Amino acid sequence: MRLELGNIFIKDVQFGAETKVENGVLYVNKEELIAHLQDERLATIDVDLARPGESTRIVPVKDAIEPRVKVEGPGGVFPGFVGKVDTVGSGRTHVLKGACVLTTGKVVGFQEGIVDMSGPGAEYTPFSQTYNVVIIANPVEGLERHAHEAALRLAGLKAAAYLGEAGRNVTPDEVITYDCPPLQEALKQYPDLPKVAYVYMLQSQGLLHDTYLYGVDAKQILPTFIYPTEVMDGAIVSGNCVSACDKNTTYHHLNSPIIHDMLARHGKDFNFIGVVVTNENVTLADKERSSNFTAKLVEWLGVDGAIISEEGFGNPDADLIMNCTKLEKKGIKTVCVTDEYAGRDGASQSLADSSPLANAVVTAGNANEIIILPPMEKIIGDASADVVDVIAGGFSGSLRPDGSIMAEIQIITGATNELGFNKMSARML
Repeated sequence: MRLELGNIFIKDVQFGAETKVENGVLYVNKEELIAHLQDERLATIDVDLARPGESTRIVPVKDAIEPRVKVEGPGGVFPGFVGKVDTVGSGRTHVLKGACVLTTGKVVGFQEGIVDMSGPGAEYTPFSQTYNVVIIANPVEGLERHAHEAALRLAGLKAAAYLGEAGRNVTPDEVITYDCPPLQEALKQYPDLPKVAYVYMLQSQGLLHDTYLYGVDAKQILPTFIYPTEVMDGAIVSGNCVSACDKNTTYHHLNSPIIHDMLARHGKDFNFIGVVVTNENVTLADKERSSNFTAKLVEWLGVDGAIISEEGFGNPDADLIMNCTKLEKKGIKTVCVTDEYAGRDGASQSLADSSPLANAVVTAGNANEIIILPPMEKIIGDASADVVDVIAGGFSGSLRPDGSIMAEIQIITGATNELGFNKMSARML
């Protein structure tokens, strides 16, 4: 597949009479956007703006989505939710690079997150550097939790698609082309370079731990092979309520550093064959099934090595190690990308499972480290103790009388992202 991404650099966001992009500024018609998001499941909808460097805290954050619009080729943005269920990954897509939609309000789970636009917390999240259009949506009374999650998820996707339309007829500042040939051609490319695949683990471990592939909950899929450009074009959407630090938001999926870096090194250091998407499961039988299918698919691709990325921690550590060991036993070298829950002093076991065969691991940091977030002048969402003290990474007394927060960095959206979309790692000397 051949995909062109036309990046339109956004340097500011403002409310205006018309939703448009002009001279690098995204103008948003607030009333029109709110009308576009109306849903019988949502009692109230509001929109606010947050810019880099401002004394602003957004909490609790459910998802982050980059505004995009399909201008050429099959499908549309976020197939299965906003666009039709056509295969994406080819043609041309315009991207409002630097803009982001964040969703907040009375969210479903306790494993949501915080985005600070300035201060020490801003160093841990990429969304402190984006120009954010924040959707604040609250459900009608008595709405069932899964319906609440679905309504909030759809609101974010619809908002990103609405804003993306503003870039349809704008000339991009840059156009980057990605060309991923069919499998039979890919296998013949660069015969002198090692062949490498990417095993992309999606969070699907239990209720409200959902990730969607073309609109299908990943719990319901068997591992499957897709083009890298499908991921870059919106085939994978976040719907989970897991710890903020290592949740892959929809924005993370669209901009996966692993996929982008592997394509950049394709034909130079290795031959990047493609992506095997798999899930993370609750029961042992389901874990065995998915890891067996993953190993079979990767072996069938005839590759020499694989990168495996995890999403989440604890129970999914078993899925990670199963995928790793089964590939290693087939003679396929692996590199695992994960994060750690090693205790606040870093002295505890980092993962819930391990194996001597998992001997090449990249860490995205220790989620249990303590941080103090200073008070912010503006709060978008709800920063009360009822929210802050129960978010994963917080604890009783996390919200202090002066408005500052003491918590584990687990509380910050994207702090230890297991796609490597962060600034933390470690090296053994």
